[in-house]
Amino acid sequence: MGKEMDKAAMIFDFDGVIADSETLANAVLAEKLSGSGLPTTLDDALTRYQGRRWAEVEALIADGIGGTLPESFSDELKRETLMRLATDLVEVPGATAFIRSLTSFRTCIASSSSFERLGVCLEALGLTDDFRGRIFSSEMVQRGKPHPDIFLHAAAQLGVAPSRCIVIEDSPGGVQAGVAAGMTVIGLCAASHIRAGHAERLTQTGAAFVARSWSEVSVTVMELVRSGWPR
Repeated sequence: MGKEMDKAAMIFDFDGVIADSETLANAVLAEKLSGSGLPTTLDDALTRYQGRRWAEVEALIADGIGGTLPESFSDELKRETLMRLATDLVEVPGATAFIRSLTSFRTCIASSSSFERLGVCLEALGLTDDFRGRIFSSEMVQRGKPHPDIFLHAAAQLGVAPSRCIVIEDSPGGVQAGVAAGMTVIGLCAASHIRAGHAERLTQTGAAFVARSWSEVSVTVMELVRSGWPR
């Protein structure tokens, strides 16, 4: 993507941006809940629980079943989800090709996922070496998205000013975090969990651009650079 720029960075969210993991993880959750007496479809899980913190999810599930979840539920769900991700995970189409085409940006991952989950997923996608030493989890900061902490931490570790960072995000909370960090945010609607109206939600929460594929992201980034970004 042109000659190397002076300290510009591309910061990637992970789930739903690089890894097409949201549908897979929510399918496991739906199966687990249905087996626990709360009939749940994939669309139910995506609508009710996606993007929420686990404490909120637990509260919603408890309300749905009219009682508390078994103590083992969370650990069992985590184990089953990691197993499914390790065997069945695929990338959001075009992600790897885009990542490996970048020569003008410093790159990293800044995700709400745990290091354990990120490690399993990166290995499954064959991307471990592409981001080695540049993987940042919300476990590293005090506040998760929609707060800007994880993006500001990532930029500081890369040695790049926030104003010279492009964030690729698929969730409204992630978009809010990138905007709050003072970064240019491209909302990506390319993964299998995306439903009608999602692009509008990303725009409403501050995405400067919305792309429906990695090819569109590439075009957007090239147009940004040609326009003189970052100023």
